[in-house]
Amino acid sequence: MSSASANSSPTKDPELVRFSTAGSVDDGKSTLIGRLLFDSGNVYDDHLAALEKSSKGNGQSESTVKGSALSLALLTDGLKAEREQGITIDVAYRYFATNKRRFILADAPGHEQYTRNMATAASTAQVTIILVDAEKGVLNQTRRHAFIAALMGVPRLLVAINKMDLVGYDQKRFEAVRDQFLEFAPKLGIKDLRFIPVSARDGDNIVTASAHMPWHTGSTVMDYLETIYVKGDANLVDFRFPVQYVLRPDAKYRGFTGQIASGMIRPGEEVVVLPSMRKSKVRSIDVFDGAELKHLPEAQPPMSVTLTLEDEIDISRGDMLARPGNVPEIKSQFDALVVWMNDVPMTTTKPYLMRHTTRDTKALINSVAYKIDVNTLGRLPGGILNLNEIGRVSFTTTHSVFLDSYERNRATGSFILIHPETFHTVAAGMVIDRHSKEESLDPSQRNLHTEVSLVTQSEREVRSGRKARTLWLTGLSGSGKSSIARALERKLFEDGVQIYRLDGDNLRHGLNKDLGFSQKDRGENIRRVAEVAKLFNDAGVTVVCAFISPFERDRQQAREIIGTERFVEVFMNTPLEVCEKRDPHGLYRKARSGEIAEFTGVNSPYEAPKMPEISIDTGHLTIEQAVEVLVKAI
Repeated sequence: MSSASANSSPTKDPELVRFSTAGSVDDGKSTLIGRLLFDSGNVYDDHLAALEKSSKGNGQSESTVKGSALSLALLTDGLKAEREQGITIDVAYRYFATNKRRFILADAPGHEQYTRNMATAASTAQVTIILVDAEKGVLNQTRRHAFIAALMGVPRLLVAINKMDLVGYDQKRFEAVRDQFLEFAPKLGIKDLRFIPVSARDGDNIVTASAHMPWHTGSTVMDYLETIYVKGDANLVDFRFPVQYVLRPDAKYRGFTGQIASGMIRPGEEVVVLPSMRKSKVRSIDVFDGAELKHLPEAQPPMSVTLTLEDEIDISRGDMLARPGNVPEIKSQFDALVVWMNDVPMTTTKPYLMRHTTRDTKALINSVAYKIDVNTLGRLPGGILNLNEIGRVSFTTTHSVFLDSYERNRATGSFILIHPETFHTVAAGMVIDRHSKEESLDPSQRNLHTEVSLVTQSEREVRSGRKARTLWLTGLSGSGKSSIARALERKLFEDGVQIYRLDGDNLRHGLNKDLGFSQKDRGENIRRVAEVAKLFNDAGVTVVCAFISPFERDRQQAREIIGTERFVEVFMNTPLEVCEKRDPHGLYRKARSGEIAEFTGVNSPYEAPKMPEISIDTGHLTIEQAVEVLVKAI
């Protein structure tokens, strides 16, 4: 390795992180990756010597190493055409490691005509690094790259604002570009969004902190990659085991081989076979170490194992094992967002071959509801998809497939289309809910208008003697929200306050009983609650809301609906282990066993408030003490 390496001996079996990169032409994306590899000691000496020679031949001088002009971009621009043009036109995969983690990076092209390449790179990424030129700011290509990453289910975006050296390392310029990105970021639905000012050419904030930007107190790019928490990315609840092969080495052994797509499994646990719906229990989880058969106590993704069952059931390639209380949808008609990857346009007159996990079936395209403008994120009229276009497509298959939404499970929510004659992959698809709330809105609502009351909110508050507020209690299940809300309602009522309590479970029995627990339905649940709370506040009544409300954007929307001057966010800052130990209704236990999907804290994230008005650790306070804190605060 190069002499720049100063890593200590790596830890045993370091964690693997997959990330992709994207950026407009000349944003310095390849240089950033080259700097990341070089400064972390991941360039071999013979490769370095060859690059020094190439750099001299090209007359490039992006970084001086060992007295020679070295173009770090050449570490990733491996194709001849890329080196001649100075751009990236294919997905270049690189493997490297530090003493903390192993990495697989996918360097994707920036041109719009290579949208399919970026989609491929992002499809397995846990984080995408998007380069933005500090001088040029956010471009249409930047928005396109961010949208595609979000479309492919990447949970994290790291926006590296590059070429800070060209703007004098100006903090205000960095903040201006960051604010440009934040203007459209809420549309993406990204869970984790970070910004780092860098100079890839000189190595500022790539691997080592920049002396030129002391105002940046956050991490470097490498620090971020080495410390982000990715263990929660794996879906360990929804057990999905697509059968790849039936193994019968002799008359006594019958096992089913495949790769676990999601979820965990242990011997003795009950499973159901799709599509037959026959049930059995797992007898053993086997792997072969050479010629030796070993039994495992448990297995999880992405392990490739052989499962044996206690009962003789007819199972073949393309079938799937799941848990009886947690199965995917069995469908032959569904909708998906599709990225078209072939020069030959889509056709709706002939079927394609669909490959979903290990199951192959013919699929006919019924219609294209709309196309997506990847520059503006707007919708375009439907039709047929051409190369690099993305649209919402309706399918009918000859055999049922076992689907989760892509948002819930990337492994069972994705598929590819294959041309039946050429066997070329022509498209990649991401399964979506068949009917979104947006499409179900009644168009007649456009003709509605707001009626103004002849009794003002101020008049109501003068009569009640106090300003109406909404106390929004948020926290994990078991953090004490409902108990504290009930006690607070009683206390304030006894003190003469006009008060009403809105509780999540109660509303789901009535007003919101049509909603599930997907991310979208959770958002709609909170929106409706906020609208009701606003009506109570308009009537001069203070409201106590007790809702998990796990997503920051939903709580922010509630604040905007109710009004910042009336919205009081109360964070039940109670550790997960305390909440799970309480588990008053046994929900954590059911979620861990797979009986409850998308349960906050187990298989769905909780985004803690960053700046709540009130924070209470109910792990150390009694209900009475917590109520006293709230009464004093308001």
